[in-house]
Amino acid sequence: MMTFRDAAMPSFCRPLPLGFFASCLLLPTSLVWMVDPVYGQPSSPETPAAQPEATTQTLPLPTPKLAAPVVEAAPAGQYVLEFNRSPVVEDRLRFEGIYDEARLWFTRPRNWQTQSVKVLLRYRHSAALYATRSNMTVLVNGTSIGSVPLNRKQGELGDAVFEIPPRLIRDYNEVVVAALQNNSPTCTQDPFDPSLWSEVLPDSKLVFDFEPQSIPLDFQQYPYPIVDVLSLEPNQVAYLQPATVEETWLTAASRLHSSLGRIVDYRPLETRLIETLEQIEADEHLIVIGTPAEQPALTALDLPLTLTDNQFLDGEGQPLPADVGVLALTTTLDNQVPVLVATGNGPAGVAKATQFLVQSDAEAIGTGQAILVQQLAAVPSPPTRDWPKYLPAQDSFALQELKTFNQQTFADVTVWGSQAPALEFDFRALPDDQFLPGSSMRLSYSYGPQVNPLTSQVEVKIDGVAIGGERLRSEDGGTRESIKLNLPTDLIKPYSKMQVNFRLDPRERRSCSRVTDQQLWGTIHADTQFDLVREIAAWLPDLKLLQYGFPFAAPQDLSQTAIAVPDEPSSSDLLVMLEMSERLGRLSQAESVELAVYRASQIPAAIKQDRHLIAIGLQKDFPLSEAFDPAAGFQLGHTFSRQWQQSQIQTLPDDEGLVKQMRSPWNEERVLLALSAQTAAGLDHVRQLLDQDSLFYQLEGDTVLISASEATPDPYDPQAYDLTVLKQAQQQRTSLEKRPRQLFLSLQRHWLFLSTGTIAAALIFYGIAQQLIQRLSRSDA
Repeated sequence: MMTFRDAAMPSFCRPLPLGFFASCLLLPTSLVWMVDPVYGQPSSPETPAAQPEATTQTLPLPTPKLAAPVVEAAPAGQYVLEFNRSPVVEDRLRFEGIYDEARLWFTRPRNWQTQSVKVLLRYRHSAALYATRSNMTVLVNGTSIGSVPLNRKQGELGDAVFEIPPRLIRDYNEVVVAALQNNSPTCTQDPFDPSLWSEVLPDSKLVFDFEPQSIPLDFQQYPYPIVDVLSLEPNQVAYLQPATVEETWLTAASRLHSSLGRIVDYRPLETRLIETLEQIEADEHLIVIGTPAEQPALTALDLPLTLTDNQFLDGEGQPLPADVGVLALTTTLDNQVPVLVATGNGPAGVAKATQFLVQSDAEAIGTGQAILVQQLAAVPSPPTRDWPKYLPAQDSFALQELKTFNQQTFADVTVWGSQAPALEFDFRALPDDQFLPGSSMRLSYSYGPQVNPLTSQVEVKIDGVAIGGERLRSEDGGTRESIKLNLPTDLIKPYSKMQVNFRLDPRERRSCSRVTDQQLWGTIHADTQFDLVREIAAWLPDLKLLQYGFPFAAPQDLSQTAIAVPDEPSSSDLLVMLEMSERLGRLSQAESVELAVYRASQIPAAIKQDRHLIAIGLQKDFPLSEAFDPAAGFQLGHTFSRQWQQSQIQTLPDDEGLVKQMRSPWNEERVLLALSAQTAAGLDHVRQLLDQDSLFYQLEGDTVLISASEATPDPYDPQAYDLTVLKQAQQQRTSLEKRPRQLFLSLQRHWLFLSTGTIAAALIFYGIAQQLIQRLSRSDA
């Protein structure tokens, strides 16, 4: 059976982890008041008596409007979703053997009312197939919607249209195309005959006729409609740039965009900045962050709270305290565009409002059109090596402690048939893991009777490379058998997947019958044990580790990372800042975001000393000039000059972007990442590198130069950009582990020398002791 996995799929073909919808129903350490848009009464997750005294004071709220604002529905339309949108399709879907199938996934946007859906299938097949015993069947969410016989002549293309009943369409949908192929009217003897094939062409498509629905605005649905994880198109977000850009806006926007990056995960997200409300477009979603003084456009929005003299007022006409955050949902552009507002009467209120949205436990209790955040509990920073998408930090763990693709824990898994698919799961090493000899796994498995033990086996692979296996022992089946396998030290990478596969052969074979095949089964037990021997170290600088967020995403709440921008950042600087924040959000997973952003003149000395730094800006006003120190490898200079090793040149013009990683000049245990260019065009190339996976996952070395092969490159065409990798900086061994642990691992690594040294020392001391005893004996005599 051919199964297309979920790796590297766009939004229409990869199922979203179901755990995304898990939410906390009660947050006793935070006080948040929600404005009910219908009845106009404040509601609290708890009674005031249950809160600390500092949080029992309630604010008199104004009576909201009788109805919450809604985003008006767009006209009915048609949407065409071609199969080639999925990278698993590429040039075609190919089916081989007697029976084969392929799976694709697609989503339905939340505001679509589906009228009709059709599958337009274009296919071709081998001329050797026998028409009455060969067909292609399409199933949607487990229900067959039709079949077509494979009866075309040599080289002739077939077309088939299948109607999908609207009642079958859900938020997440699976399309299965199954091919039954025979080249004989009675019995196909060889299931591996190369003439048994058919193909579905990449221009096959799904055609939706839909009617968009209006969208009520309620924080209970957040992050929808600001981003829709079910969208078939890239989510588009626009930020309203404030009149003056200061640390409050920079940090708030960066943290919020990091959280949006986590939410959309692998799905595309397009971001831009606008200066006025009139610049917003109908297919975008707007975010406004800042106080009324920083965002004068707030007066033009229909907000649930009274705004007078740049102050939000409570129900009694008094200004809200400066440290109270205000969140609101509204619309603009004739009710076509949803707007998220994070504001307050002071910077502390703005920061608190934004932080409420990025803390998953707090955001889960939000509801209504507006929220006043009076108190917000701080979320403890996770341990540095607690990376949820990677292997556990402890050296011994079981399969049930790992996560499936939808973030569920593993249970026992049973597979059926001689061609059963492998159990595949992420086995991703932490970026600073260095595995040592002695790492092993003990696979626990069971299998059913009627297998031929001479030709049946269980095997384990890492990224398609077999690391071991065992022949099954009994034709009567086995229960809780186990096999111990050594794990290679060089195969486990931060992107690795492990496959456990049963090769089951029936004890008795009968021609043209699948009955003896389907009674075969094997089970992989969740208590399969892994024991790893590893040291914690990474060699930096290394841009390849940036592909996994290391070291900036350690810990995963980004609390050890800070971004620096020029004192007067340009739109290009801010867009790169947002793109970098989004990428860090995609590469991390935590209950909060603690990323901080500073302007060049406002960076505290303690931040330079204690945190990993990401500096963004053009060479002429780069916030951390130490990155272009002559001793720091490749450097950009004034008047379009550049220096590499002992060579120095000047270029006209210089539109290349620069990504450079180096040891921090203020702390050798920290890293400085420079994102720079000589021109705004070069800085835009850096933004595209951070945005496009096809470019970002080419990073390596310590310095990368990116340029475009065309004047106006297509941002979605990886061939439109050229990357040059430079390696000069001397790498140094870095460890994020605590010192006692490092010492223990060092002793463990050099145990042979230590043992020899200990024995030699013991012999020396023994000799010295014998000499002293002899001298004492002679003196007594």
